[in-house]
Amino acid sequence: MAATFILQPTLSNALITAIPLQAAHFEALYAVASDPLIWAQHPNPLRYQLPAFTAYFEGAILSQGALLIHDAASGSIIGSTRYSRLVPGVSVDVGYTFYSRAYWGQGHNHSLKRMMITHAFEYVQLVQFYIGALNLRSQISIERLGATKTDEVLMAYHGEPDMLNFKYVIHKADWAG
Repeated sequence: MAATFILQPTLSNALITAIPLQAAHFEALYAVASDPLIWAQHPNPLRYQLPAFTAYFEGAILSQGALLIHDAASGSIIGSTRYSRLVPGVSVDVGYTFYSRAYWGQGHNHSLKRMMITHAFEYVQLVQFYIGALNLRSQISIERLGATKTDEVLMAYHGEPDMLNFKYVIHKADWAG
């Protein structure tokens, strides 16, 4: 019998601890997310506002794959990410990630994505990322991890209109870990 993908694992290393996101985390996570500059390149740049963030958070909870990200050294909540659209044994999406600006360029995103991809490849053959067409920061970041752009698609977001995203993929056979 094949192992079941754990969509909300606890992942940790020297920089990051990621735990399953719970409804009780809303206020603490919104405190991080309320910075407009975090969302400037994301598909919905208004997610710093309470109504848009509420829709984002509801989608995260409904996904049953969302993670709350802590800085390992301080324990501070610094963002969120998630697994979604699992096709057992085949593929899973990684995305919806944001971090406090204080942690940009510090290696936290790269570190967490490596852990998430490595975890995913215990169960699937393909990891997919859908990144907003204007989100250059995330596009560059995921390319540095070895992802390849394969498509441009309109994607629906929970409580938001369809938006143009670029699809990136990493195949298990190509993952150096």
